[in-house]
Amino acid sequence: MGSAGLDDEKLVSQLKGNTLRAYWALLESENGVIGVRELQRRLHFSSPNLALYHLNKLEELGLALNDRGDYRLVREVKIGVFKEFVKLGTLRLPRLFLYSTMFTGLFLFFLTQFKAVNFYSIYALITSILVVAILWFETFRTWKLKP
Repeated sequence: MGSAGLDDEKLVSQLKGNTLRAYWALLESENGVIGVRELQRRLHFSSPNLALYHLNKLEELGLALNDRGDYRLVREVKIGVFKEFVKLGTLRLPRLFLYSTMFTGLFLFFLTQFKAVNFYSIYALITSILVVAILWFETFRTWKLKP
């Protein structure tokens, strides 16, 4: 295993709990910059020192850089829960969200074209319902993993 693999293992073990939430807030912040007070408010921390502690921990991990009191995102990692999300503009959505919306659209199109009731059309209808239901279930399950 190379040094990158060990680095990823260290990040996975260190990046959890409130530090993970702080990293997520940094990822969602405008221009990848967040201040101590803003993080405190966003995550409802009891004191600015707690926010500072987690931002300093992100700096130690090489994910953020202290720029005169504001912390700037230096490195974006795709490990752990972050593998399951894709960035779409400023949003981070579950990767399956794109497939869920596509198959829902195809299912709705199929419903508008549904004319004859026979074995094949019923089979296609049931299969489509199952696929759409499973995809949306997995999308919401992934969404709940969000820090």
